[in-house]
Amino acid sequence: MPSHRYQDVYARVDVPLTERDWPTKRLTAAPLWVPVDLRDGNQALAEPMDPQRKRRFFELMVQMGYKEIEVGYPSASQTDYDFVRLIAGSDIAPEDVTIVVFTPARRDLVERTVASIDGIRNPVVVHMYTATAPVWRNVVLGKERDELRELILAGGRDVLELAGHLPNVRFEFSPEVFNLTEPDYVIEICDAMTELWEAIPERPVILNLPATVEISTPNVYADQIEYMHKNLARRDAVILSVHPHNDRGTGIACAELAVLAGAQRVEGCIFGNGERTGNVDIATLALNLHAQGIDPMIDFSDIDEIRRTVEYSNRIEIHPRHPYVGDLVHTAFSGTHQDAIKKGFAEHRARSAAEGRPASEIEWRVPYLPIDPADIGRSYDAVIRVNSQSGKGGIAYLLEADYGIELPRRLQINFARHVQQHTDITGAEIDAPQLLELFEHSYLRADGGGIELIELQTESHDGSARIRVGIRIDDTDHHGSYDGVGPVEAVTELLREHGIAVEIVSLHQTSLTTGNDSEALTLIEYRDANGTHWAGGRDRSVLTASVNAVLQAARVITTALASA
Repeated sequence: MPSHRYQDVYARVDVPLTERDWPTKRLTAAPLWVPVDLRDGNQALAEPMDPQRKRRFFELMVQMGYKEIEVGYPSASQTDYDFVRLIAGSDIAPEDVTIVVFTPARRDLVERTVASIDGIRNPVVVHMYTATAPVWRNVVLGKERDELRELILAGGRDVLELAGHLPNVRFEFSPEVFNLTEPDYVIEICDAMTELWEAIPERPVILNLPATVEISTPNVYADQIEYMHKNLARRDAVILSVHPHNDRGTGIACAELAVLAGAQRVEGCIFGNGERTGNVDIATLALNLHAQGIDPMIDFSDIDEIRRTVEYSNRIEIHPRHPYVGDLVHTAFSGTHQDAIKKGFAEHRARSAAEGRPASEIEWRVPYLPIDPADIGRSYDAVIRVNSQSGKGGIAYLLEADYGIELPRRLQINFARHVQQHTDITGAEIDAPQLLELFEHSYLRADGGGIELIELQTESHDGSARIRVGIRIDDTDHHGSYDGVGPVEAVTELLREHGIAVEIVSLHQTSLTTGNDSEALTLIEYRDANGTHWAGGRDRSVLTASVNAVLQAARVITTALASA
């Protein structure tokens, strides 16, 4: 490994703090959380969010209780600009939610940004940034220190001229790549900005100090933040904010130590999406506080719905081992862990009875589970039935090894219940062919509901795709044409028009066999009034397989309604 090519942090930037207070501090309260998923996280997506995804994500943040949300980069794209205008022209943002918009220090882009917030009644923060580190100055911007200082102040003057008269607007400045910038230069620039913007406690300026590219152990970042905390002018008129990234995998630790060092505000993404290895994960940060007995001030009581919304908006699945939200974070495979968890639950229930208090209110101390899964809306199925967890893995392995069928983790858990019921009745071992037969019977059976596909065509209409769908419901044919959507959306809309609502939560595609003659297999997770369920469809065509999966879900739904 050519490690000699890289300098350590101390050779790249001065870290002048010699006496530090942060190691003796304790976390006692949540900072102000500022999700930047709609701007910074959005820029990191291969397919940036469309307006529908952006709005759903924003509404989720509001429901969770975030009070300051960075909603976009209005000068960067028409979609971002239009979304800010949507906020201005609607009531989707409660009056106590602060809207943050992002802009470079360039007058025409500042003008565009200020135009986007026209009419917003909420508190607004105009967030201006410029990179300040030596490599960025020399290689990217081609500016000496004094030249860059003037460029930043010119941008600050533009912001003040264009938005300073608006009573609901405050200002934020980020010296991008703060953690690689000379401390004296950052102090000089930040003090000049708070003076220019006339920061006072009643109208404070946010100074946001990003670890744009993480380059050191977290204690160094904490030293840098504490140095700023102790040396900034007008400190009582400054909200000190941090924006850690995760290039070294220590973004969480950097943020936690930065708060100990004086930071009052943390920018990041829910579950940590962002460029390269991501922004700091503010969901994990908040739930870390929860696990220490500190109110995170954000509602995570339905973490699976939060996960589904984030996955839908980002088009990125969350890893099953992701802290708190992953499908496997409350599951033990080890026998010793299983035994300890079982004993812990037994003790918890006994203590609840002895104290005469609900189990949800007494102190939590079950081994291997840092928090009660029920706190975040999780059931105890994966924990209590731990002896069957390895069975789930075996079931998934057989289907994949023998038939090429890859089961999503949540479907593994669901299908294992069918397998367990089968083996309880027969008392016999189930082999791979029987496993496939049971799988097909559980999710692919065509009986019930009287619903079948009779037409599926894709046409070109005025330069866009038009989907023609025909379905037969109880011997009556129904047809529809839909523009700008896929086959799955088209068939769900046609079903809805005829009284059958199929709400799809997730969709997974695999195959039943290998080779050129392989049938495509689509598995969908859908939701009704009784919870989430699974259905499948198959065909030589991937699109038809997906539509068949939706129709199978519709059959199950109509059968259940008929027997209710």
